[in-house]
Amino acid sequence: MQFDDQLYRYFGVRDPDALTPDALAAGLEHMRVDFGLETDRRRRFALWSLMFLLGGAPDLDEAFEEAEDRDAARDFMEMMEKAEE
Repeated sequence: MQFDDQLYRYFGVRDPDALTPDALAAGLEHMRVDFGLETDRRRRFALWSLMFLLGGAPDLDEAFEEAEDRDAARDFMEMMEKAEE
């Protein structure tokens, strides 16, 4: 999954700064539906990560059945927090 391709697929833009609040809400809803239907763990993680970056990810306990996936998501969240510092 390429970041800009996913932005275009779900939000119709390739530049995150071009997202309007309505487009963000609609795109996140579309992502949640795809996330719920996705069966591939790697693709689910990628979708969750993008939703996290955009402020719309579901809670870890709801999102991932496997403890390994929840741990990876926690690690991702920590990396993003450190990157912001």
